[in-house]
Amino acid sequence: MINYLLFIVLPYAALTIFLIGSIYRYRSRGFSVSSISSQFLEGRRLFWGSQPFHWGLFFLFFGHLIAFLFPRAVLAWNGQPVRLLILEITAFVFGLSALLGLLLLVRRRLITKRVKIVTSKMDIVVFVILLVQIISGLMVAYYSRWGSSWFASFITPYLRSIFVFDPQMDAIASVTSVWLKVHVVSAFTLIGIIPFTRFMHFLVYPLDYTWRSYQQVIWNWNRRYIRTSRAHSEGHKSQNN
Repeated sequence: MINYLLFIVLPYAALTIFLIGSIYRYRSRGFSVSSISSQFLEGRRLFWGSQPFHWGLFFLFFGHLIAFLFPRAVLAWNGQPVRLLILEITAFVFGLSALLGLLLLVRRRLITKRVKIVTSKMDIVVFVILLVQIISGLMVAYYSRWGSSWFASFITPYLRSIFVFDPQMDAIASVTSVWLKVHVVSAFTLIGIIPFTRFMHFLVYPLDYTWRSYQQVIWNWNRRYIRTSRAHSEGHKSQNN
């Protein structure tokens, strides 16, 4: 019964919430779909945390996606031990990069007062789930070697069975690795809470920014006057027309 709830009920519940919740939030609260950047509050720690986190997560995501879409190609690549070692070591390094970046971002949230003030409870939930997700993935990679091969051979069939509405959980339910089960459960949990988090901005990524011309933003206020002003207003209105 527990396996049924974790590997059949939870995936469908998470995917349903993700689909309906994302559509509802975009249609009813479209202006809230934003990453709500805190870079203007603190930038240096954000840079050193976000760079390893995003690059590590980027390569890990597409690595999992390739193993899901092209399992035979992954198994063929892993047919030679040298290529298998290269793939496993590279994935593990990117996993460590994502973990390091996430820890730096969490530390930034905790020690920077201005950023801590704007941190919501859902941000904390996301950080916890991401930590569980990344740490469990690293544990799987360390204790259950050659994960790229067995992912393509029996995790991919399980995931595909979910998407074709013919769930087959026998293979994953028989796995003895607790870390693997935690990894799968945390992944679906993360998908389910996306409509309630800042992750929504990934669904409306501004692709046109790739080819549009650069925009230069100029501060049109007297910053020294504003910071020393005792007036109740925010200062003089901008002179932009």
